[in-house]
Amino acid sequence: MQSGVTQPKYQRGGGWSNRSGGGLDDNYELYKRIRDVEIDLAQNKKVLRKVDSRILPVLMVTYFLQYLDKNCINIASVYGLKTDNHLKGQEYSWLTTLFYIGYLVFQFPFGYLLQHLPIGRLLSASTLCWGIILITTPACKSFAGLATNRFLLGAFESAVNPGFVLLMSMWYTTSEQPLRIEAYYATIGISTMFSGLIGYAVGHIATGLPRWEYIFLIFGAITTAWGLCSLYLLPDSPSTARFLTLDDRTIAIERVAANRQGIKNRVFKPYQTIHMIRDPKTWILFIMAVSGQVPTAAVTSFASINISSFGFDTLSSNYMLIPGGAVQLFGMLLGGWVATKWAGMRCIVMLVANSICIIGSGLLVGLPDSNKWGRLVALWLCYLQNLGFSMSLTMISSNIAGYTKKQLTAAVVFIGFCIGNAVGPQTFISSQAPHYPVAYKAMLIAYTIKLLMVIVLYIYMWMFNKKRDKEQAAVPVSEKEAIEMGMHDLTEFENKGFRYSL
Repeated sequence: MQSGVTQPKYQRGGGWSNRSGGGLDDNYELYKRIRDVEIDLAQNKKVLRKVDSRILPVLMVTYFLQYLDKNCINIASVYGLKTDNHLKGQEYSWLTTLFYIGYLVFQFPFGYLLQHLPIGRLLSASTLCWGIILITTPACKSFAGLATNRFLLGAFESAVNPGFVLLMSMWYTTSEQPLRIEAYYATIGISTMFSGLIGYAVGHIATGLPRWEYIFLIFGAITTAWGLCSLYLLPDSPSTARFLTLDDRTIAIERVAANRQGIKNRVFKPYQTIHMIRDPKTWILFIMAVSGQVPTAAVTSFASINISSFGFDTLSSNYMLIPGGAVQLFGMLLGGWVATKWAGMRCIVMLVANSICIIGSGLLVGLPDSNKWGRLVALWLCYLQNLGFSMSLTMISSNIAGYTKKQLTAAVVFIGFCIGNAVGPQTFISSQAPHYPVAYKAMLIAYTIKLLMVIVLYIYMWMFNKKRDKEQAAVPVSEKEAIEMGMHDLTEFENKGFRYSL
């Protein structure tokens, strides 16, 4: 337990007292109906199937569009966007950086809104807004216009990643989360393959608007329409979900209460800010996010440019994105399945994925320019980096308790995500085109740092669990008490029945 912080106290038979106020979970009234009832396996599976059939498809489509929309500038870059907007020097790199600056600036504001407002409607509204912004991109005719557009696009997309992490902890048990997170995150791979096909198709348009403008108009229109659909489809919480019966809602709440984290609490608790700051996991995950995202530019906004630099023509540089997308898709689904099938495998999955990325970036640094196919395969290996990052998100959804602490931790981690993504494009120095030696060396260094941080994270959580086991032996805490503490919005430092998922 953290010292110097006002702690809630458990009164056996009398509940919890908490001077910070707002201790009860938003779903507590429904939870009380079933907390002493044992749910049979058939009921559990029935509700899980309903949740999977509604929540997962919405998350998958939204994430697919989010990734496609922010990276469609990559396709547009080889179809005249630079020329028509008179981009010079590092200005194209700055368009990617400015997206993540907008993403960074709005992390804490959206974190606050995600805690206080209905989460489903907020995420749907942000989807609608960024779709509209994307449609307006062809109106930009200069670097200043594109810079403003990209900043706003990043601002509205910034709600999605932390919002989805919070949704995972609201709807799924700890053991169910890895595969579900990877399922929606794996749409990055589908998006990469799809963008390659769209880029190839747009390349054959010979009349009408400049070809790069079609990309933003098509993707923006699709996202705007989906934002309207999401307003109807995405629920705000298990207790208000219209697609579930009243009995199903109580079972959905009881299932997730077993995580010992609660579900959602709209009251901001200042003391949990202190817990977040003092938690080593916060800063380990932050460093992992920064180092893991520095190389992202190589497989997103600079992917087509990189492939062209290997010696492939413009059309080939787009359809050669498809194998990289396949690596992402199947790698993430396999990693999610492994981490769900066997307990204690999350950090192992991250270590394996990151090691493969180190091999890929090492080959990019060491292979001669004449070996274009070897360099291409090396780039495809680096697409596994998203498995490592997405798996690290389960550390927030599964291993952070206290809703204020959870949303603040998510905000800090995604600020690190933004910093890494903002720095990455700047390693592609225009004067070094087309070989970019600094960029590839930066990738190798960043992957190595992340690998070390994964090891540190595993050791810290393993030691924490061992210490808790010893405390439990001296002063037992029942499972029922641990779950009750979670529904009273206590952090993992306060809840002595909490253990980390490794």
